[in-house]
Amino acid sequence: MRKHWGKTISTVLIAALVLGGCSSGSGANKNASGGGGVSEVSKNGFPIVQEPIKLKMFTRIAPVNGPFKDMPVFQDYEKMSNVQMEFIEAPTDGFPEKKNLLFASNELPDIMYRSNITPLEAVRYGAGGQLIPLENLIEEYAPNLTKLMEEYPEIRASITTPEGHIYTIPGIVTLNSARTDKRWINTAWLEKLNLKVPETLDELYDVLVAFRDQDPNGNGKQDEIPLTSRVVDLPIVAAFSGSFGLDLQFGYNINIVDDKVEIWMGSERNKELLMYLNKLYTEKLLDPEVFSQTEAQYLAKQGSGNTGLFFDQTNNNFLPIMDQYTGIAPFEGPHGDRLQSQNAPVPRDQGAFAITSVNKYPEVSMRWIDYFYSDEGSTLLRFGREGEHYEIVDGLPTYKPEFSTAETQPKLTPYAGGGAPHLISEYVGSYINPPQVQEAQKALDPYMPKIRYAAPMFDEATAQKVNVLRNDIDKYYQEQSTKFIAGALSFDKWEEFQSTLKKMNIEELQQIYQDAYDKMAK
Repeated sequence: MRKHWGKTISTVLIAALVLGGCSSGSGANKNASGGGGVSEVSKNGFPIVQEPIKLKMFTRIAPVNGPFKDMPVFQDYEKMSNVQMEFIEAPTDGFPEKKNLLFASNELPDIMYRSNITPLEAVRYGAGGQLIPLENLIEEYAPNLTKLMEEYPEIRASITTPEGHIYTIPGIVTLNSARTDKRWINTAWLEKLNLKVPETLDELYDVLVAFRDQDPNGNGKQDEIPLTSRVVDLPIVAAFSGSFGLDLQFGYNINIVDDKVEIWMGSERNKELLMYLNKLYTEKLLDPEVFSQTEAQYLAKQGSGNTGLFFDQTNNNFLPIMDQYTGIAPFEGPHGDRLQSQNAPVPRDQGAFAITSVNKYPEVSMRWIDYFYSDEGSTLLRFGREGEHYEIVDGLPTYKPEFSTAETQPKLTPYAGGGAPHLISEYVGSYINPPQVQEAQKALDPYMPKIRYAAPMFDEATAQKVNVLRNDIDKYYQEQSTKFIAGALSFDKWEEFQSTLKKMNIEELQQIYQDAYDKMAK
């Protein structure tokens, strides 16, 4: 019987960057004496060092964020830790290029924060000496992170290279409701039309038809949107894949059955899935803008109250009309499958934190980041100052009303905008895990996969091969699937579609994942 302790392994992204040369920095020095003259690093408590030191941090800043130096978490933590951060902020647009330039020019900061360092980059820049190994620093200076890795062994597996090194640290999500897209249905419409919550795909079809034809919003117009979804990477397929027994293991279109890896893109089950979505699209039950709308347009449809069914992690975007919606279970498919495939692994936001080789204080840097893997540190990062920005309500930190808006919150915390390395637990998840979201998660829990694998952290040569294969296969699959759903491509072309996938060496890609699974699951 195989062991599943290494069940999530960090996501391989498709970017391939050019290494511009090895670092000339001094590397890790225990009890470093350069710069501020650090003689001892505290392994617990604060301050981390007795005399202040300065570090440079390169970070992504989202459009909604304010300057990091103005955020209470960094202001207060500097006083607590005696570590002064100089923030080098780069906007989200063009961030990968700016990150690449840092490594290519070897003009490195001390710390990479919220930087989405891909596994390929981690392996490449780690082997090239620009990122330092963190495994020993974690063991000695990161008790909070170490405890989490002991409780969730998949975290260590997700960040460890084939050579046994750890070059980056992810965000960690132990709260189930922060790892899933809920299925929000307009129960006000159901009640008005005297319909029950659909349990199967056939029942869903009937409900969507009623939403389209029976004027549930009562304005005398046929302007209701029965079903909508986000655009990027065909999430509408992911939302329904579990109803056809199709999982999303390894962060990809993969089933694992009896220790066998199957990429299901060309399978008959996937054909059935696309045919069902084509039926919805053709009959105007699926939003005609599902392949073209912006994120802002999608969120506006959530808040309009004029949508029958959509998918999102939280209820933030429809709070004013929250009573109109309820989170429901996945739909049972034609073969009896009822799987919630849209759930992320515990280690998330891969490559969120790294220490470069020019950093003279790696021990200090590891102690600095470890604080945010505790509930106390994560609370400071996400909520700011108790009494000023948040209060404890029913035992949990909760934003004061004036700081809970979409305008004010991003100025308060680097969490807003995503990707910050910290712990998202039940204690700090009140904003994304209010009672309505908790109830929606309970509807999904019975159908969550017992094991959630994420994509293997390959060695550089294998990662390059995977990137080459997936660049072509993924683009082709998304283009053709969109055409199948929209009716621009007849299902009579399915065998041709399957044949093209084989010519693109999808079986070779499948074998690479199989080999990785075999090594990981021994």
